[in-house]
Amino acid sequence: MKLAISGKGGVGKTTLAALLARCWAERGRDVLAVDADPSPCLAGALGFPPELREKLRPISEMDELIESRTGARRGSLGSFFKINPRVDDIPEKFSTEHRGVRLLEMGSVDTGGSGCICPQSALLKALFTNLMMSEEDVLIMDMYAGVEHLGRGTADFVDAMLVVAEPTVRSVETVKQIASLAGDIGVTRLWLVGNKVRDDADAAFLEGSVSGMSLLGTLRADPAMRDADRAGVAVWDHLPGIRGDVEEMIEKIESGI
Repeated sequence: MKLAISGKGGVGKTTLAALLARCWAERGRDVLAVDADPSPCLAGALGFPPELREKLRPISEMDELIESRTGARRGSLGSFFKINPRVDDIPEKFSTEHRGVRLLEMGSVDTGGSGCICPQSALLKALFTNLMMSEEDVLIMDMYAGVEHLGRGTADFVDAMLVVAEPTVRSVETVKQIASLAGDIGVTRLWLVGNKVRDDADAAFLEGSVSGMSLLGTLRADPAMRDADRAGVAVWDHLPGIRGDVEEMIEKIESGI
């Protein structure tokens, strides 16, 4: 099962990714969480201790790996390099595991603008599209904010996309953009997840604002989420009352894929 989590910046994509990963891990699934945000913070949301976070290094910054797999140095432009490098061993070699969740950081491509064709972008693209899992595994990808990842086509191989939104007009507008672009690249199974929802009126606003997308579930507005971030502990551990909501979402996902 391969899931991408998208949405406007700051709506809670990383929080949802961490909650789903921890819940599936406790259910006995093998979980690979991929932090595809240029400013990775999924390790903190998952409660990885500092000594494990220090072991994490974004794939896009691994100069020797990039050169050995593509035949060209990171950042080089105008040179020949492999556009389909070997990547099958990367998740196992370069991920770090904590409490049943393996975490891999992708990193960003900073050379030549958003449309750059360079060795590191070739490696990341190959890695995105070749993350093969066994039938019982779960892949959860915490994507870039907004719609940039859809423009790059790095989420067109997933089974479903979960789009996170706050009950605000601006957040909903981003959801509509994502839904449109997702359809263009063949991602047809999308679910809406509401975050920072205070009451039934907020949930109703989300359901009524996005047509053609089912509301998978909601996460309540709770100051304890901010407290967990400041304390550097996993939301899953800090807010046990939220677990039932996450488990309901997982039941719907498993029955709908």
